[in-house]
Amino acid sequence: MAFVVKFKPAGFTAAKYQETIKQLIAAGAGTPKGRTYHECYGDPNGVDITDVWDSMEDFQAFGITLIPIMNSLGVDPGQPDVQQIHGTIIG
Repeated sequence: MAFVVKFKPAGFTAAKYQETIKQLIAAGAGTPKGRTYHECYGDPNGVDITDVWDSMEDFQAFGITLIPIMNSLGVDPGQPDVQQIHGTIIG
């Protein structure tokens, strides 16, 4: 069962997002198992994130790498809005 996970992290600028991605890639987690879709969007002074994950287990495993990186950049990831996906249409 797939899930959509939406974040609006406090203090997460576009520049901090780019640094987070750089560090995730360096840690071997740039394309984590189970994440099928990722978007970063919105105001560059406070970006939003939307991901689609195959399972909550995959999402939680990714968090073990992601959260310390975000914390080191002074970003509070907050609590995500997690919802089960009931259908997908592409194109």
